[in-house]
Amino acid sequence: MKKFYLIGFVLLLFFDTFGQTNFKLTASAAEPFEIGFDWLVRIFSHCWAYLVIIGYTGAFITWMVLLKKAPVGPAFAASHLQVVTVMIVSVIFFDEQMTLYRLFGALFIIIGIIFLALAEQRLQRKS
Repeated sequence: MKKFYLIGFVLLLFFDTFGQTNFKLTASAAEPFEIGFDWLVRIFSHCWAYLVIIGYTGAFITWMVLLKKAPVGPAFAASHLQVVTVMIVSVIFFDEQMTLYRLFGALFIIIGIIFLALAEQRLQRKS
C-alpha cells in the first residue's frame, strides 16, 4: 500500500507542477491581459493552454484515485507540496528569485507534511 501512495503522490505532484508551469507559460504567451474575445483567442492559440488542461485532468484523476485509499489529512497536506515544486521550477526556468521567505515557507510546508504523516502513522498503530 505504501508503494501505491508513493506512486500516487509522485504522479499528483508531477501533474500539479506540470499544470501550474504550463498555466504560467499560457499567461505569459497571452499578454497583455485584457478581458475579451481577442485575449481568449490568444490563450487558446498556444499549445500551453492545452497542456494546462492535460495537467489538471491528470491531477484530478490521480487525486480521485488517491482519495479512495489514502487518509484524507495527510493526502490533503501532501497535495500542497506542489507549491514547493512549482517554486523550484519557477526559479530554474523562469528566473524567479529564491528569497529567504520563500525558502522558509517551503521548509514549513515540508515539515507540516512530515508531521501529518507521522501523526497518521501513530494513529494507525493505535487502532
